[in-house]
Amino acid sequence: MAKKEQLVTGVDIGSSAVKVCKLQKTGKGYMVVALGSAAIPEGSVEDGVLQEPEEVGKIIATLFNNLKIKNTKVGISISGYSVIVKKVNLEVMEEEELAEYINSEAEQYIPFDIDEVYLDFQDLKTGGPNSERTDVMLVAAKKDVIDDYLDMLQEQKLKPVLVDVDGFALENIWETTTRSMDNVALIDIGASKMNINILANGASVLARDVVVGSDQLTEQLANALDVDFDEAEKIKLGLIPAEEHQKEVEKIFNQTCTQWVLEMKKAIDLYMANHPDDPLHRLILSGGGSKVNGLVPFIEQETGLEVIPFNPFQQMSFNKKKIDPDYIDAIAPEMAIAAGLAIRPADF
Repeated sequence: MAKKEQLVTGVDIGSSAVKVCKLQKTGKGYMVVALGSAAIPEGSVEDGVLQEPEEVGKIIATLFNNLKIKNTKVGISISGYSVIVKKVNLEVMEEEELAEYINSEAEQYIPFDIDEVYLDFQDLKTGGPNSERTDVMLVAAKKDVIDDYLDMLQEQKLKPVLVDVDGFALENIWETTTRSMDNVALIDIGASKMNINILANGASVLARDVVVGSDQLTEQLANALDVDFDEAEKIKLGLIPAEEHQKEVEKIFNQTCTQWVLEMKKAIDLYMANHPDDPLHRLILSGGGSKVNGLVPFIEQETGLEVIPFNPFQQMSFNKKKIDPDYIDAIAPEMAIAAGLAIRPADF
């Protein structure tokens, strides 16, 4: 019998919750083995930087225990100010020569001290067979920020084998599950940040993080309506009616969501300016913020693009005796990044 390829357990550490996803490769694709989410105390993670490692570590360990996940090889992803993603156009080189060039010349492309970052790159091979130049995606992440995450996970007897970037994990799960080569804008709205990754012809051409998120909408509703955070969250998701506050809710929704859409449009306009003959086909929406009541039609109206809410588990199998189908549907939007990590092999 062929040995089953072991995949990492995806651990997405956000500013308001930790999401964990364990998948298994099957002959027909992927099977969901376990998934879950747990809230973390406010301020534990800020701008992608771990502030309370002990607290977050305990919550992750409890989640692994509750989900009965034995696989200790984990993958995480990062975003925020501590990571820079930049596309640069360079002469075509062999991989070893390119690695040497980037290590010696990267400082001109990134605003960090080169000794304080981990560097990685990918040749996007955009030039064609006879081209002398190619686009290279360069990623630099602050060592102290990454090391804090690695130490925290190791403290819980977990083995981090992969550190990705949120936007690329999103790209990975989208391309793997849909096999789509369409030009799309992948947008994941979390509690305190938005990841934007625009794909054209199967390659990432623009990736950025924006510091806006769905918690700001909840906080504004809570303050304006004089209700607690949990009740404001339910109003935001349309789980309880706004009743006599309907007009106030709509006003706050329009103000905040217009700000989100402006950030989306900035990225889309930049893409269109550089690729006028290669338009975007759709906008793919994920993250907990994508569940905001009325957001999908609002984005469609403002951008003129069809918006598809992304369920990364749509084509995957799972044991209905162990995982409730309603739970998978409810949690799917915010699990996209964790799932994008969970499809990666554990053996590098």
